[in-house]
Amino acid sequence: MIGSTNLPGYLRCTVVHLSPMHPRSNFVDPGGPALVDQLARDIQTRIHLGELPLGSWLRQESLAHDYGVSRTPVREALRKLQASGTVVLVRHRGALVQGQSAREIREAYVVRAELEGLAARLAAENAGPDDLARLLDAENLFRVAAQEFIDLAASAGTDQVPLVRTWDEANNRFHDAVIGAAGNDRLHSTIVELHRSIPRNLTSTALGEEPTLVEENVQQHKRIREAIERGDPPAARRWMIDHVRRAGELVAGWFEHQDLSDVDAATSPEPPRIERSVTRPS
Repeated sequence: MIGSTNLPGYLRCTVVHLSPMHPRSNFVDPGGPALVDQLARDIQTRIHLGELPLGSWLRQESLAHDYGVSRTPVREALRKLQASGTVVLVRHRGALVQGQSAREIREAYVVRAELEGLAARLAAENAGPDDLARLLDAENLFRVAAQEFIDLAASAGTDQVPLVRTWDEANNRFHDAVIGAAGNDRLHSTIVELHRSIPRNLTSTALGEEPTLVEENVQQHKRIREAIERGDPPAARRWMIDHVRRAGELVAGWFEHQDLSDVDAATSPEPPRIERSVTRPS
């Protein structure tokens, strides 16, 4: 639930009150490895899906209760998100959701386009029958998810969060299949590291407002897969770079159209009070 606060004007923003009964506990494994990474990843996903909107405040105690964990891993997860520019930690207030700037998004997608373009070129050179089968399966899964996205995105009252997650998973599977077919572990780890700060699921957030572009994504995946399948490295690289750069422009444009006035106000210092002297008549 989202509520307002009685903060001063320069810190007045939305506060997110999370639901009781540990509703997010099934998204993390408290006994599993890298709990902090799991928490950071899920919180970041919720921010990009709009569940935790830009300009909202996140409280450690609420998040800890929400996930059924202690406050310590939540605090460390929020620090990781601050390091990536996703939130700003404000003393005695909590974590303010601010996301990435449009410029940061564009810069990251330029790098990602070159890296994934290289992966597509290597995949066209190295992919074996099993790699090509995985790639085709991933493309087909994405096509089905994209059609569901198109059909349901326009439906009033439809809960789009599960739908967006399905689309994201299918999209990730396709890109992971390309990267896996490249057969270069160093390239794979470099791309994974980049996605920790700029995840792929930003694209689905932006496409949610322009679902007609989803079909374009389907065709772009098809062109990439066909170039890899016929062993055409230059074409595979070219189509992948074009695909990722288009996504980058879409996401950056989406960020530019968001109302970030509350975020700017909350992170700005309080304006100084000016004491005015009053001359009293003698």
